[in-house]
Amino acid sequence: MNVIVVGGGIAGLTTALRADALGYDVTLVAKGALGDGCTAHAQGGIAGVYGPDDSPALHALDTLQAGDGHGDALAISALVDGAHAAIDALIASGVRFDRTPDGEVARALEAAHSRARIAHAGGDATGAAISAALTHRVRTSSITDREGLFVADLIVAAGRVAGIRSIDGETLRAHAVVLATGGAGGLYAHTTNPRGTTADGIAIALRAGAAVADLEFMQFHPTVLVDGGPFLVSEAVRGAGAVLRDAAGRRFLIDEHPDAELAPRDIVARAIARRAEEQGEAIVLDATALGSAALAERFPTIDAELRRRGIDWSRQPVAVTPAAHYLMGGVVSDVDGRTTLPGLWAVGETARTGVHGANRLASNSLLEGAVFGARAAEALAPSAPPFRWPASAPRHMHTSEPDRAGAAGGFSRRALQELMWEHVGLIRTEEGLRDAVARLHAWPMPVAASAADQEDANLLTVARSMASAALARTGSLGAHFILSRALIGAA
Repeated sequence: MNVIVVGGGIAGLTTALRADALGYDVTLVAKGALGDGCTAHAQGGIAGVYGPDDSPALHALDTLQAGDGHGDALAISALVDGAHAAIDALIASGVRFDRTPDGEVARALEAAHSRARIAHAGGDATGAAISAALTHRVRTSSITDREGLFVADLIVAAGRVAGIRSIDGETLRAHAVVLATGGAGGLYAHTTNPRGTTADGIAIALRAGAAVADLEFMQFHPTVLVDGGPFLVSEAVRGAGAVLRDAAGRRFLIDEHPDAELAPRDIVARAIARRAEEQGEAIVLDATALGSAALAERFPTIDAELRRRGIDWSRQPVAVTPAAHYLMGGVVSDVDGRTTLPGLWAVGETARTGVHGANRLASNSLLEGAVFGARAAEALAPSAPPFRWPASAPRHMHTSEPDRAGAAGGFSRRALQELMWEHVGLIRTEEGLRDAVARLHAWPMPVAASAADQEDANLLTVARSMASAALARTGSLGAHFILSRALIGAA
């Protein structure tokens, strides 16, 4: 059986390796080099290392609560119950997680977790360690590696996915296609994601007619450096004791949530944005109490980057701001990665499993890629059960929407990113969303004559569906925050 996996992050690499081990003929396709995506940039760890006072059930509860009650119980159970095996598989693949003096995998605490259950590698280089180990395994396996092949669309025959078509016109046939292309940070003017994160897999699925859901839920990471270009400062820094302060030096988050700096990300990000606007200057992250030696040992990647920028964060707080980080929605998939389109699977950030609900719990993303990547590979057999619609997924389908009549001028990637940041960003209004929907549909769809054009077309395709989904959800939920008319009038 021939299988094509599109994407070279933890979800795609895991799927490809497991499918290869099961005896499938696997081709792994990536538009750039393997490891170019978000996985290698992940400073946070992977959740699921349970101590004596912890359990999968507690992890599941934290996940559901962080997701504002919008998560899918079946998917969350699959995630936490699969954590032990997934982490063991990463260790067997060569990932060297940080250890305690007695040899156990060290457990750290991050925001909205009730227990310390996060494993890290190289302090703040977990994603890089995982990416390197899995990429090495792929390159020494029987998997056919097609780097530099940009998939434009799926081949659909008789209602079933039968392969892929690249932007250069090359076609590859397969019995199954797995989309694992990552998220959609490229929709926004300010993002933690690498440049190539342009919602490719979701756009591909939309054009083929697969269902997508929860696109309105984009997570904004609270602590990204203000100066010198975007660089994420891991949530684990706050988990280790760093605090957020306003211009008066006050820990303002104490008034926002009982967990203060360790509240769910949507709450922390909005509080930072509001306070920064009120005071007219940036919020700062104060890690000085941790000390120079501890910061360098625990967070070597962040420490080196800050010092490269001339910042000694052991002596001075650093200015931070929210930025687009992680998409909770995507292509609707069941707990085995199957989508509404036969022959098509989706895993990782491309998929809407329902695990993250309306707001992702820290360090669940790497775990999701590892757990559901392996589950998808196991479900590729023709005899596997058909797609099962997740109980938490809405039954209406966002579709690839046609252009509307209107002014066509003004489109560029930068214009789209600024529009999304302003109107479909951290804090939204009904009026702003209506304006965004109208302008996005007035812009003509780019003709994909180059890789950049194809990325623009993918971004516009997903932006239209995302803005429409945000407008359709009239109440605030998790990362989707609508500023009501009453609050606007009081501001």
